Amino acid sequence: MDLAYIPSPSTGVINLGPIPLRGYAFCIIIGVFLAVWFGNKRWIARGGRAGTVADIAVWAVPFGLVGGRLYHVITDYQLYFSEGENWVDAFKIWQGGLGIWGAIALGAVGAWIGCRRRGIPLPAWADALAPGIALAQACGRWGNWFNQELYGKPTDVPWALKISEGPNRVAGTYHPTFLYESLWCIGVAVLVIWADRRFKLGHGRAFALYVASYCAGRAWIEYMRVDEAHHILGLRLNVWTALIVFVLAVLYMVISAKVRPGREEIVEPGAAEDEAAASGAEKAKDGAAAPDATAEADRAAGDGAAEVPEKSGSAEAEAAKSGTAEAAKNG
Repeated sequence: MDLAYIPSPSTGVINLGPIPLRGYAFCIIIGVFLAVWFGNKRWIARGGRAGTVADIAVWAVPFGLVGGRLYHVITDYQLYFSEGENWVDAFKIWQGGLGIWGAIALGAVGAWIGCRRRGIPLPAWADALAPGIALAQACGRWGNWFNQELYGKPTDVPWALKISEGPNRVAGTYHPTFLYESLWCIGVAVLVIWADRRFKLGHGRAFALYVASYCAGRAWIEYMRVDEAHHILGLRLNVWTALIVFVLAVLYMVISAKVRPGREEIVEPGAAEDEAAASGAEKAKDGAAAPDATAEADRAAGDGAAEVPEKSGSAEAEAAKSGTAEAAKNG
């Protein structure tokens, strides 16, 4: 009897009336919003305009979703195009199946289009978004928990994931590789944030650090999984992909640091001018308020001066009346 384990949900869909809310899609959506929100904060801190990250994400996210699905369908084509399978299932993205490699690759194409339209350097935008992407992946992996998929080898550790009987799966307790990858992605985000602050990474090196550190974790997590996959020289395809992309990311960091050291001083043309104009308008507003206060003080001083003669005159009149009365009495 298992004393402790992580339970799997009985269903991956919650029906809100006629609207089905799918756990997999919900996790992806939360991840996208988290990445855009955090990326926007980092972009503003780098000197960019608020809202620019979201504007470019409008291009990057759809491209990324298409790229992620294409990578999955191409590398696992037997699930959709072999005998007895229905090729229409290739379009059912809510059932799971997004390859991060394709999502990043094609998402970068969409981001490049968005950056080009705004006159923004893609590497700077990618650096700002890098830790947010890692956090988005940490959220998205919980979609696999809802679908009871992509778990690891059988185990009886206290944090084992309990899987129920279903299509293409056997009931039992397995390594929760979705959880391992989720925690690893959080660690990647923390690493990139720290390194970016410590070394002032620029020209795409923060993004390259995210890619390299993610690949390092994905390689050993992928090795634990037991779902069907293509193998090359005894290793799963995604392990090879992680190793190759890791090497490319490290090479980029080394070469980029030599060719373009330092960090971009301007990440978004015109943003500094906008900030200066806003600051000038604020100062002008404060300056307009100062004369009003001065005028009020002058009016108050004038009123005080008017009161003094009036009171003085009253005193003199009183003295004159007193003098006249005294003279009359003496006379």
